[in-house]
Amino acid sequence: MQYTRLRKTGVEVSKICLGCMNFSKRGEWQKWTLASEEKSLEIIDEAIDLGINFLDTANVYSKGESEEIVGKALEERDRANFVVATKVFGQMRDKPNGQGLSRKHILWQAEESLERLNTDYIDIYYIHRWDDNTPIEETLSALNHLIETGKVRYIGASTMASWKFMKALYTSDLNDYERFVCMQPEYNLIDRHEEENILPVCEDQDIGVVPWSPLAGGFLTGKYERGKEAEKGLRGSEDDYFGLERLDKEENWRVLDEVRAISEEKGVTPAQVSLAWLLEKDFVVAPIIGPKSLDHLEENISSIEVSLSQDEIDRLEAPKTPTWSRKKHRHST
Repeated sequence: MQYTRLRKTGVEVSKICLGCMNFSKRGEWQKWTLASEEKSLEIIDEAIDLGINFLDTANVYSKGESEEIVGKALEERDRANFVVATKVFGQMRDKPNGQGLSRKHILWQAEESLERLNTDYIDIYYIHRWDDNTPIEETLSALNHLIETGKVRYIGASTMASWKFMKALYTSDLNDYERFVCMQPEYNLIDRHEEENILPVCEDQDIGVVPWSPLAGGFLTGKYERGKEAEKGLRGSEDDYFGLERLDKEENWRVLDEVRAISEEKGVTPAQVSLAWLLEKDFVVAPIIGPKSLDHLEENISSIEVSLSQDEIDRLEAPKTPTWSRKKHRHST
């Protein structure tokens, strides 16, 4: 495993982050999860054995079950060896103050996440989305309090308009609050819209980028074929947020053609080429992988051994011209 620093911070993280969204105990919340605590723990254990020290989850993933599984995986290990990230924003109960970024909700859910994770502190606490109903000053004040009380080490953000993110950074500077140190955008070879939105801000402000959906919901693994009808929803839900429209765009297939060609030339897999492309970006700290098997885990981790020439990078990027749309931010992880 290779390690890198989280941009402005001194914390060291593995260059691959293990995403824990797929992990649940029973699968009652999302049908596409592993729905097995035993299998989930097996993947986490193997990831740790392979050198991953960076784990990403969220309170809403299987309504807390993912956090509980991460906590169980680490309970017999030295907590200081791991960088654990979780998130706040999503709906945790169908009652007033059950979601959002109010001080009340953040402080409540921070305590709940700490208990589920069975830990005294959260390394990175993300705001999962921007909350239009709560002043950013209130949100940042609550997050700053969590850092001052030792319950959170760093704060991060995910998936928002660049002007909102810049407003948050400015507000932190103005009020002497802790700044966001990392950003989770949707970013991969076919979803490059953030190159026209949040990524320039991250580069300018030295914010670490931790991309989610680095394989475009499985599209970049090569498991889909032109002209063949895919099953409803890339993740098996009627309101699939990755969207089957990806399969309808010829430019996406042209990207995949290049991915497949380069993978064949190099004797590696399409997934490894796609992850290697992300790792070639200086501003990318660690892509978040979401393996559902040990084979996929090992395949994804091996991408750090794949290097791409500038010519190969140009070939991969040539079929698409990035454009940003507010509609993109309906997605959720």
